[in-house]
Amino acid sequence: MIAVSDWDADSYAAKFSFVPDYGRDVIKLLHGEHLSVLDLGCGNGTLTKVLAGLGHNVIGMDMSRNQLALAKKTCPGIEFIEGDATDFTLDRQFDAVFSNAVLHWIDEDRQPDMMLCVRDCLKKGGQFVFEMGGFKNNQLIHDELERQFAARGLEYKTPFYFPTIGQYSSLLEGTGFAVTYARLFPRPTLLEGENGLEEWIAMFIRKPFAGLDDRLCKDIRRDAAEALKPKLLRGGKWYSDYVRLRMSAVKL
Repeated sequence: MIAVSDWDADSYAAKFSFVPDYGRDVIKLLHGEHLSVLDLGCGNGTLTKVLAGLGHNVIGMDMSRNQLALAKKTCPGIEFIEGDATDFTLDRQFDAVFSNAVLHWIDEDRQPDMMLCVRDCLKKGGQFVFEMGGFKNNQLIHDELERQFAARGLEYKTPFYFPTIGQYSSLLEGTGFAVTYARLFPRPTLLEGENGLEEWIAMFIRKPFAGLDDRLCKDIRRDAAEALKPKLLRGGKWYSDYVRLRMSAVKL
């Protein structure tokens, strides 16, 4: 899994609140009342708190200590634990596992490990409900960053896994799940501020920039944003070209 244990939790909450805001619709895929729920990759606990407010008995898990510290501060009374989505065991089983905007951070070859962990912590018939980046998510941004890296003699590799419905359904079915809902859809997303795209890149696309000089990183982000203005700057506001994969499955 991509190491995201060093999140700037305060900046994330202040400038990128759209991430949990959009996740509220994903919660609607959960069936039942007063469920025991694991919020996998809970971040700062925004949606964990929503789940608890709906009457569910929820536990949040994340690998970012910064995010967990903020979650514990803003969500008193809710249990939060540190853990890696690809390698965890718990002493209880849940009615549902919920995850928003997390699973695409997991490398493709570790996806089955994550699914096995989820399967093992679910009761039979338990629900796995999630949304993640889907096929061609932020494709314009990644293509432009690849061009900017190449112009400087550098290699850029998209540091995420963005599957199709078919690809992810096969993985789920291969690890003991039955898919009950699947939707792949574009969701252009407003970014805050006049430098919204550069700030978004700095927050979310870090692995390809690792080891590069800070000045070079800033130059690449600036030049990428300039090149993307005709496509992603609309009415003076920046948008990212999100494509989301929203699914639910049950443990067989």
